[in-house]
Amino acid sequence: MYDFLEQSTRLMQQAAELGAIDPAVADLLAAPARVVAFRIPLKMDDGSCRIFEAFRVRYNDALGPTRDGTRISPDLDLEECKALALIMSIKHAAGLIPAGGGKGGIAADPRELSRWEFERLCRAYIRYLRPMGPDYDVPGADIGTDLQSMAWMLDEYEQITGRHAPAAVNDKPTIIGGTLGGYEATGNGVFDVFREAAEESGLEIQGASVALQGFGQVGSVAALCFHEAGCRVVAVSDSRGGVYAEDGLNVPALLEHKRQTGRVAGFPGTTLITNAELLESDCQVLVPAARQGVITEDNAPRIRPRLLVEAANAPTTVEADAILMENGVIVVPDVLANAGSVHLCQMERTQGLCDDYWDLDKVSRLRRERLVGGYRSALNTAARYGVTSARLGAWINALKRIEEAVKTRGWC
Repeated sequence: MYDFLEQSTRLMQQAAELGAIDPAVADLLAAPARVVAFRIPLKMDDGSCRIFEAFRVRYNDALGPTRDGTRISPDLDLEECKALALIMSIKHAAGLIPAGGGKGGIAADPRELSRWEFERLCRAYIRYLRPMGPDYDVPGADIGTDLQSMAWMLDEYEQITGRHAPAAVNDKPTIIGGTLGGYEATGNGVFDVFREAAEESGLEIQGASVALQGFGQVGSVAALCFHEAGCRVVAVSDSRGGVYAEDGLNVPALLEHKRQTGRVAGFPGTTLITNAELLESDCQVLVPAARQGVITEDNAPRIRPRLLVEAANAPTTVEADAILMENGVIVVPDVLANAGSVHLCQMERTQGLCDDYWDLDKVSRLRRERLVGGYRSALNTAARYGVTSARLGAWINALKRIEEAVKTRGWC
């Protein structure tokens, strides 16, 4: 059975050993600094009451206030939140963002709730969390939450405190202090890092065959970027299955089909495939953009793209990563490839604190520069330590920064 937290902790230990991180600092990072678990009683539309389990994890705040990630999904548990908070810590540190990693959410299925029940649940999360503001911990969006969810959460926080605080919640609409480019940030960022990796590896982008597992907010935006750049998007899937077309899919038309039908299956001129078949399909670029732990030691030997670009968090297990590298697959890791949103959240916080909002050109330019810079730095660090893994390079960079902050503060 896939253990997300165990996998993330092993990766951290591997990078800490290779990067000669102080054992005391590694021990500090072996578990989150603060964990909050609470229960939310919610009055339903029919007058009944349901109880929802909720969590918030602040993994490490040596570099700055913890930030990001409010996931609402039926199978969410505390261990998943811990693993995601650790990964957020690494993303921030590897991207030179002065923030720690935070993650949390509610074990609930938004599809089973009315709009009013869902709004009450989002607002209740903030009330029961009792947040302490933008200098302490800043919730953001994740699976099951969106612009509207975060707007409700920000409003609830401001109603409680009696003051406007746009920097207290991330991933909100621009009309109340969100940043331009936020919705597309992760998907666009996936393409930004892919383009740099393709150039580094000598892969010709024009005509390159691409398969994407996941066609939600991240996967659909990334697919459109690949399509517009002249790539041949040959396969796409969602939770209900996938479609394949050797000559390439018309991504804008597929987006409209998905909007109308709620699924990619049934798109004219395509062959139906499963998610498992998509991962093993014949393509030059594979983009897992769905869930963690989908590439394992069982299927990794049959996965042979030129580039594997991780748009999802932790889609590849530690064992599978070693197999892919041995087979010559270039892995662009999650902490670099899908970090567009964390850079946008940093920009959103800066704009909210300064009351100075930027145009889309500036936001997009800074996103590209920071993502590409992070990827290059990870490659350089990997080479310095005698490995070919950009993943280890990124984790070593992150751990080195956290170590310096911890020691400078006198914690260890």
